[in-house]
Amino acid sequence: MPEFAHLHCHTQYSLLDGAARIDGLTERAAQMDLGAIAITDHGNLYGVPEFYHKAQEAGVKPIIGCEFYLTPSGIQDQSDDTRYHQVLLAKNHEGYKNLMALSSKSFTDGFYYKPRIDKDLLRRHHEGLVATTCCLQGEVLQTILDRGEAAAREIFEEYLRIFQDDYYIELQDHGIDDQEQCNQILLKWAKEYEVDILATNDVHYIDQADADAQDILLCLQTGKDYHDPNRMRFENDQFFLKGLPEMRAAFSDLDDKLVDRALDTTQKVADKCTFDLPTPDLLMPHYPIPEQFGDDMDAYLRHKTFERAKERYGEPLSQRVVDRLDHELGIIGEMGYAGYFLIVQDFTDAARELDVRVGPGRGSAAGSCVSYCLGITNVDPLKYDLLFERFLNPERVSMPDIDIDFDDRGRSKVIDYVVEKYGRENVCQIVTFNRMGAKTAIRDVSRVLGLSLDRVDEISEMIPDGPGVDLQQAFEEEPEFRALRRDEDPKVRQMMQYAEVLEGAARHTGVHAAGVIIAPGDVSDYVPISTTKSKGERIVTTQYDGDWIEEFGLLKMDFLGLKTLTVLEDALALIEENHGDQIDLGEVPLDDPETFELFQRGDTTGIFQFESTGMREWLRKLEPTEVNDLIAMNALYRPGPMDLIPDYVARKHGEEEVQYP
Repeated sequence: MPEFAHLHCHTQYSLLDGAARIDGLTERAAQMDLGAIAITDHGNLYGVPEFYHKAQEAGVKPIIGCEFYLTPSGIQDQSDDTRYHQVLLAKNHEGYKNLMALSSKSFTDGFYYKPRIDKDLLRRHHEGLVATTCCLQGEVLQTILDRGEAAAREIFEEYLRIFQDDYYIELQDHGIDDQEQCNQILLKWAKEYEVDILATNDVHYIDQADADAQDILLCLQTGKDYHDPNRMRFENDQFFLKGLPEMRAAFSDLDDKLVDRALDTTQKVADKCTFDLPTPDLLMPHYPIPEQFGDDMDAYLRHKTFERAKERYGEPLSQRVVDRLDHELGIIGEMGYAGYFLIVQDFTDAARELDVRVGPGRGSAAGSCVSYCLGITNVDPLKYDLLFERFLNPERVSMPDIDIDFDDRGRSKVIDYVVEKYGRENVCQIVTFNRMGAKTAIRDVSRVLGLSLDRVDEISEMIPDGPGVDLQQAFEEEPEFRALRRDEDPKVRQMMQYAEVLEGAARHTGVHAAGVIIAPGDVSDYVPISTTKSKGERIVTTQYDGDWIEEFGLLKMDFLGLKTLTVLEDALALIEENHGDQIDLGEVPLDDPETFELFQRGDTTGIFQFESTGMREWLRKLEPTEVNDLIAMNALYRPGPMDLIPDYVARKHGEEEVQYP
C-alpha cells in the first residue's frame, strides 16, 4: 500500500473560493492517517501560521506552500490579464524565505486584480522550493490545450531548467476531459525527461457533500445568483479531501503501478519539505542612544527614567519612588524590554511636538511608574496604588502591551514619523480578516439562494445577540432556530446546511484599526506582506494577523485614533479663541463639585465610556462624589463584573457593609 500526502489544498484563506476550515482539514487528514498535508492557497500565505500549528496539534506534518498567480508578460505589464496558477512548496528555511519574498512582491510589485509573480521572480527566488506542473490552470497545461504539445514542451523545459530535481509532473483527475488529454502528454514527458510524477486532488472543501457550499462562495465572489446558468462554477463535486482508496479510484484508467508511484512520490516530496516555522524572541528595532551608553539600552533607560522622574515627583526623589523605579526597571531589564519603552517614549514625545493630542493612558500600562515618568502615560500609579505586575510579570512571559491614544486627526502624523525614523520597509500595518459570523453566513447564503428578505430577517432574529454567538450556540438556545434544519421549505434547509459549512470563513481582508509593526529590518524578511484596500487606497499590511504576528518576534504597537481626543482639542481651541483662556488638561482639578453633579444626573452624553444608556442609569443610582467612584464604575461596567454594580452602589450609600476578603 503506497504512502500518500495531500500536496494541493485550499483553505478558507483562498478567499471566497476555498470552503475548507483549517481545523477541520487537519483533523480529517489525521483521521485518514495522512503523514503530511500542504496548504496551497490562491495567491497568499494568510493561513500559514494557523495551518502550521493546527496540523502539528493534529499530528500531521504541515507543508507550507502557495498556488501563485503567474503572469507570462511580466509583473510590470498591466495590459495582459492572463494569470496562470503555479504551486510552490517550501523544502527548507531558505524555501520559506523565498516563498515569503515571492508572495510579498506579488502584492507590492505585481498586483493587478490579483497578486502576481513572473518567471524573472521565480529565477531569483527558486532556491529551496518544490514546483509542479500544477492544475488545468497551470501554464504548461493551458499551453497544451491552447497552443499544442510543441509549444507546451518549451514552457515545460523552461520550468525544468529553473527547478531541476525539484520540478514534478502533477497528475490530477476530477473526471474532466481536458485533464485526461493533458495527463497523457505529461506521462509521456515524465518518461522522456525522467521527471517524477505525483498525484494530487485540487482540494477546495473537506467532504464531497460540501461542494454546494463551496459553490455558494463562488457566487459571493462573483456577485452572481446561485441559479444563474452562465455563472462561474466547478465542473463537479470531486474537489474534496479524498482518502487513499478514492485517490486510487480517481486514476483507475492508469496502470496500478504507475498510480502507486504517483502516490508514493507525494510522500517523498513531503519528506523533502522539513523545517520549522521560525518563532524568534522579540526582534527589537534599532533605537539610537547616546554614545556614552554604548549599546546598553538598560543603562540609558534608567538614566532617562530617573531624569524625568524629577520632573514628575520633584527633587530629591522619595525612597518610595526610587524603590518602585528600581523594581520596575529590574523587571524590564530582565525581560529585555528596555528598547520597547524607549521607542514608545520617543513617538509619544514626537506626537506632542507635532501638536497631536496624546491620551493619558489606558489598560494595565497605567500601572507602570516608568511609563509615567517617561511621559508615555499621564496617570501616577503611586497615587492610585496601581500594580506594575498587571502590566509586566516575569512569571508570565508575554509582550508588553501599551495602547496609545492619539486624536484621530493626528494619528497618521505619528505613523508617518515612525515610518520616517525607522524606514518605510521596516514599518507595516496589520491585516485583519472579515469573517462570516452566524448572522452574516445566514444572510449571505440566503441572498445567493434567493430567499425573501422578510424571511431572512425573521431567521436572523432567532440568533441570540451578543459577542461571539455562533450557529451551534443558537441551535442549543433556540429550538425554533434548530427546527429550521428540517423546515418544509427546501431552500431554508439548504441555507442552514451551507451556512454551517461557511460560518467563520474569511470574506475579505481589512486593516487593523490600531496595530503597527516596527521591525529591525524589512518586515517582509520576517513575515510576508500584502496590500489591502482601505478607504480608497492600498495599504501595506502583514499577511499574518494580530493573533499570530508576535509569534514571529515582531514588535506590535497600538496607535489608536480616538475621536474624543479630537473633540477635546477642538474644545480647547474654541475656548481660547472665544474667551482667551488657555487650559491645560493636565491641570484640570479632579474634585470639581459641579462636574460631579453632572455625573450624578447621568448627563454624560458625549463623554467617552460614560455615555451609554445603561451607564448613565447606574451613574444616577451611584451618585459619584470622587474620581475613584468613576474609576470603579468604568471597571465594573463590562461583562462579568457588571453583576457586582448593585453591591458597589449599595455599599457606596452605606446600605451594605463593606467586606474585605
